[in-house]
Amino acid sequence: MNTLLTWLGKTDIDKSLDDKEAAIATIALKNAKPFDQIVILANAWEGEWEGYLNWLKTRLAGSKRPFGQVVIQKAKIKSPIHYESIFEESKNWINKLSNDSDTLTLSLTSGTPAMISTSVVLGKSRNNVRFVQSSELRGIEEVDIPVDFAREYVKSAAKGVANKVVKDPNSPKNLNQIIATSPKMVDVIYKAKILAKSELPVLVLGETGTGKEVMSNAIHLDSLRADKPFKAVNCGALPQTLVDSILFGHEKGAFTGASNQHKGLFEQASGGTLFLDEVGELPSDVQVKLLRVLQEGTVTRVGGSESINVDVRIIAATHRNLLKMVEANDFREDLFYRLAVGIIQLPSLRERLEDIPLLIAELIAEINSSASTQTNRNSKNISDNGIKFILSQPWLGNIRELWNTLNRAFLWSKSREISQKDIADAMITRDKTEEDSEVVLSLGQTIDARQLIDNYKKKYVIAALKASGNNLTKASTMLSLNSPQALRVWVKGLGVDLPK
Repeated sequence: MNTLLTWLGKTDIDKSLDDKEAAIATIALKNAKPFDQIVILANAWEGEWEGYLNWLKTRLAGSKRPFGQVVIQKAKIKSPIHYESIFEESKNWINKLSNDSDTLTLSLTSGTPAMISTSVVLGKSRNNVRFVQSSELRGIEEVDIPVDFAREYVKSAAKGVANKVVKDPNSPKNLNQIIATSPKMVDVIYKAKILAKSELPVLVLGETGTGKEVMSNAIHLDSLRADKPFKAVNCGALPQTLVDSILFGHEKGAFTGASNQHKGLFEQASGGTLFLDEVGELPSDVQVKLLRVLQEGTVTRVGGSESINVDVRIIAATHRNLLKMVEANDFREDLFYRLAVGIIQLPSLRERLEDIPLLIAELIAEINSSASTQTNRNSKNISDNGIKFILSQPWLGNIRELWNTLNRAFLWSKSREISQKDIADAMITRDKTEEDSEVVLSLGQTIDARQLIDNYKKKYVIAALKASGNNLTKASTMLSLNSPQALRVWVKGLGVDLPK
């Protein structure tokens, strides 16, 4: 059976009153192969359906084309532009008619854009569907739509998941939404809330991956500037030749390629907050300019002479020890004290163990949410042993390392429940290659070298046992010992307690 499915347009009805052909009639009368069945979907002008239907059948009969199965069906849609109801109605009809027909032709001329686009998406999922359109000048045209929507959807979804994975899980949160059950994080949130309501500059310190940008954004969202811009820049990634332009802006013609005036980040963030991530990476000449902006509250664009007032709150962050950089003359002391008015010291993940189970739940929810857009990815969870194993690891890369490890574990595991082994296999091995610092002794000074060595050994034995879940075989391998028995000798001699 050869079937035509189309939506009824007002133009089809109006032209039929003058005995003229519009889209539906043109396709029905001039298609190379006559249609055995024509189904017309409509949701308006119900009083005119019968007249139009009789006219179309008469024209088909006059052209010696089948007209016995030409019907107008009332479409159960909320409006001509309500995508959800149009999708459901179109899906039902396309599935039914495609199953009952050898070929199903869909008209792309009659109906609203919502109706036409929905027909295209649904029709491309069926291998016996063709598309046609008509016009007064060109008549009937078969439309080739060389897009595999299913493949493109999977590709797009996979790209979305990939983009999510390579970024930190740092969707904007206010301070109340940041997980804080450990004493150190409770104290951090308490201080951050006080600073948020002030206009003071804030310096956020912490190891890589502890969530410095998340904290900075949260302070902004809880501040009096929450409805104003939050602009962020990674100072370590600023190109040396463009850093002035990016931060302070430039005038048209200021340098080769400056074809338009450009407002820098200070102007863009005016009224709001400018987040300077890895501020310790700023070159010395830019530190001078930044200090001047903080002191005077004005910027001058590259190539310009006018001083422009800016009202910006600065939140800076770094994983580096700025005080040591000040002592080494790598960071300006006056700039440091300008930034370090309100200081937030974020604890490492290993210092906030009480928060880890809740963090895991939050990260898993984000991973599952991203994966849900892919047809071949299932929602997964993590076992109790997996959580215990995570708690035993140092996570030197903090939340970022945990995030990436969980993503790898979810990707590779074939099970719906992530095990301790899945987490262990997903971790990146770190080799300890620390060089000994120079040892200096004064004449007459005494030290207990054996005790120092034993203390050093004991720390590493305890760390290896913790990381391996007290597995002597794995721990001995981590410590480069020949056997678990050799580790037992160390454990006994160093007075390390093994769990019963």
